[in-house]
Amino acid sequence: MKILIATDGSTHSAAMVKEFARRTFAPRTKVRIVSAYDSSLINLENDPIMGPLTTRHEAAVDLAERRAIDAAKSAAALLHKRQPALVISHAAIEGTAKRVILQAAKRFGADLIVVGSHGHGAVAGFLLGSVSQAVAMHATCSVEIVRAKKSNR
Repeated sequence: MKILIATDGSTHSAAMVKEFARRTFAPRTKVRIVSAYDSSLINLENDPIMGPLTTRHEAAVDLAERRAIDAAKSAAALLHKRQPALVISHAAIEGTAKRVILQAAKRFGADLIVVGSHGHGAVAGFLLGSVSQAVAMHATCSVEIVRAKKSNR
């Protein structure tokens, strides 16, 4: 079986990974952990007050990438500690979370995508958009949305 786990490094994602790690898996199950960072959201170059800030923009993109790498590594380490028989790989990928997750799952040949829920209510989810909902609607494989237990939040 091939399982893709998406994390953003948040406490909700960490709780999802902990919850996922409690399960029993067949030996040699392959798990790919991805974390997305979206450099298009970092727009410091055209700041009307400060002018061009190319150096600051590059630093912000580097920081976003580093955080995504750290999130993926941290999730992989936690999962490996609790499930050493799993074959785990991880990556930080530039792009919107929805696109990154769906494309990574397709490339990996995932049988299952596992994402966390941030617990937004219906109105907030509608206004903000829900990565987990979009993934569930567009994935070509099964999707599990893991909501952390109250004690893990």
